[in-house]
Amino acid sequence: MSESLFSVAGHVALVTGAGKGAGAGIAKYLARAGAAVIVNDLFAERAEEVVEEITAAGGTAVAAAFDVTDAEQVAEQVADAEEKLGTIDILVNNAGVPPGGGRPNQFVNMPEEDWQLQLNLNLIAFMRLVQVVLPRMIEAGWGRIIQISSGSATKGDKIGVAAYAAAKSGSEGLVRHLAVENGQYGITVNSLALGLQEGVGRADEPMIAKAIAAIPTGRPGRPADTGAAVVWLCAEDGGQVNGQVIHINGGSHFGR
Repeated sequence: MSESLFSVAGHVALVTGAGKGAGAGIAKYLARAGAAVIVNDLFAERAEEVVEEITAAGGTAVAAAFDVTDAEQVAEQVADAEEKLGTIDILVNNAGVPPGGGRPNQFVNMPEEDWQLQLNLNLIAFMRLVQVVLPRMIEAGWGRIIQISSGSATKGDKIGVAAYAAAKSGSEGLVRHLAVENGQYGITVNSLALGLQEGVGRADEPMIAKAIAAIPTGRPGRPADTGAAVVWLCAEDGGQVNGQVIHINGGSHFGR
């Protein structure tokens, strides 16, 4: 594979929700920088496609299809993947959009099952994954944990994602506390809050066009934007960045 400016060679990364979009970009960039990557996705075929791209380019990766909200699947699949590649010392928790994209709705009309789904996927699953990988990071004296968040966690809007935003806000709070608790062990914990991404929301083209027009850089985010930021945070060069929420949104939040 072509060399990356920053190196994470010798490390093993688990990237959740990595079968497409930003997650796929993260997995590919980490592999390009030398990490062995566990590519998770709910759908096996998507994870396998990303693994094929990584290995074809000379990288190392395995697919791990499991539901991050299922505690039993998480424990089993993480253990299986670690047998193949080694102990995970980089966790990038990117999974955050339910199959079909969820059901945006004003919170007053949102069924409890819908907001529970967002909490389970965007907060509880992150907590669970951290507890699976963190003890061995502490033992090793090195680790990187990155939560992919959203600009909606810090700015309200009217598009019906209040529960999603609440869960992402919770994950950002967890990041800050994990950073303080574990920095002494050589572990950094950060969050990347993404703005509007390429290929998202095509069902409402006028709204998307309006959102893009409000972005100072004039375009939505690309997988490479997030992938490059993750590699920097995971490399030794980014090791002094800890407990931060970094916005990658071209200068504005979705809905602004």
